[in-house]
Amino acid sequence: MKRGESGLSFVVGVDKPVGMTSHDVVNRCRRIFGEKRIGHTGTLDPLASGAMAVCVGPATKLSNYLTFHDKAYIARIVFGNATDTDDAEGAVIRQAPVPEELADATVAQFVLDGMRGMQKQLPPAYSAVKVGGVKSYEAARAGSVIDLRPREIEVYRADLAFVGHDEEGALFWDVRFEVSAGTYIRSLARDLGVSRGTCAHLAALRRVRSGSLSVSECVSLEALERDPGMGRLDPIRLLGCRYSALEDDQLVKTVSNGARLSPESLVLLERGIPEHAAADSCTPYVIRSNKPLAEGELVALLHQNKLMAIYAYDSDSNTLKSRCGFTQGVSRGIV
Repeated sequence: MKRGESGLSFVVGVDKPVGMTSHDVVNRCRRIFGEKRIGHTGTLDPLASGAMAVCVGPATKLSNYLTFHDKAYIARIVFGNATDTDDAEGAVIRQAPVPEELADATVAQFVLDGMRGMQKQLPPAYSAVKVGGVKSYEAARAGSVIDLRPREIEVYRADLAFVGHDEEGALFWDVRFEVSAGTYIRSLARDLGVSRGTCAHLAALRRVRSGSLSVSECVSLEALERDPGMGRLDPIRLLGCRYSALEDDQLVKTVSNGARLSPESLVLLERGIPEHAAADSCTPYVIRSNKPLAEGELVALLHQNKLMAIYAYDSDSNTLKSRCGFTQGVSRGIV
């Protein structure tokens, strides 16, 4: 085993604390697990806290497949000041009076309802978006102006949780957002202020869900230091795709070599909720899935209850092609 390799391969849910960068979390996990190969599945700014899936060992290959999922946040938006970073960490660049009507919860929810749907969003100047290979925040810190392009995002829900005033008397809204991947809540706060004839910035942010990962499943870094076995997650559930358990030795060999597979050679399974279950039940179960495969659909392949490979369906050849393989399977953790 090479230096810096621990023999571990799994995904763990971390509740990132405020004040740390995502890279800080990665470095802390390297020390905790004695493994240099650590990756996270979605950047959170130092201001933000909450759910973050961290991949350990060969499981870092999963990072590319877990970043494009929907997210849910609890955000505090403060009105009256705009900052150069669109959040509380930046310098105030503009101030404006706040319409009194925004302190009315009914008005606030009406405004938030208007934010839902598909839209073009301009990322913050201080963001990790790259233009010409240069990260926007690096250019901004150097005093350069980078040509950021609006990109399409979707706000699924925007629900008011609370309206109040902070210690300095500034009006704020606490809002639960459910959004598509790539959405900047800082930009939503900025644009919300502009739309109401004032200005605003993001004062606090907590990611309560990333894909199927809830913050309630995540553990603190301090808890991980006490017990590195905590917080292990099932990569199949996080991927959200159908899967198949390989029991035939020849199939296992074929997958190990990264060769194509016939869909007919697999028994596809998926997670679901029994039809007879109570309306509030969330207990999953596994069923055989007979739905035809769609072009590009991912299928996870298991062997000995570990994730062995990810394949994608090619409709032209009616075969499954290898996308990612794990010589050392990824442990499933909490299924």
